[in-house]
Amino acid sequence: MSDNKDGAKNDSKSSKGFTRELLLAKWEDRFVAWLIDFVIISIITNIIFYIFSAHYSFPFWGVYFDGERGIGIKEPVEYILASSIFFVYWIVLEFLTGQTIGKRVVHIKTTNLFGERANIVNIAIEVFGKSFLLPVDIILGLIFASKRRQRIFNKVSGTVVIKLKRSEEDENETIKYVKDQ
Repeated sequence: MSDNKDGAKNDSKSSKGFTRELLLAKWEDRFVAWLIDFVIISIITNIIFYIFSAHYSFPFWGVYFDGERGIGIKEPVEYILASSIFFVYWIVLEFLTGQTIGKRVVHIKTTNLFGERANIVNIAIEVFGKSFLLPVDIILGLIFASKRRQRIFNKVSGTVVIKLKRSEEDENETIKYVKDQ
């Protein structure tokens, strides 16, 4: 059995006929990664909105629960702008490396269903749900749970989130650097 760099194991003699094994990331790890990313991008977004807005008040956007008005988004324009910043952050990092800062911390990675790098279209679909419709995406994903631990937009995009071994995170580990004398 041999491991590839993305946490997938190749085994041509598997008793069940499978040739690869992907270790799926736990929901808890995915939440911690999301929370780390959320805090980082929220701080950056708040600074940007503070600089460019004369009417800034922290927090500048979010959901309100009001007896008179019900439930809704405080400032829809700011919500869309902030979600767009999250979208760009996630799509760039997940397309380039499969990992955001939060995912690097907890050693998880977004891949296609075969444990390989997902293409830009798949990443864009997966990230759209996380950026703009996360509560709906998670709730429906848990209701219609599959053996692959996918949110709805993971299913639609054909992506999974896998757990990496610490050594698999650094592709340069197989390279030996020697100084010229």
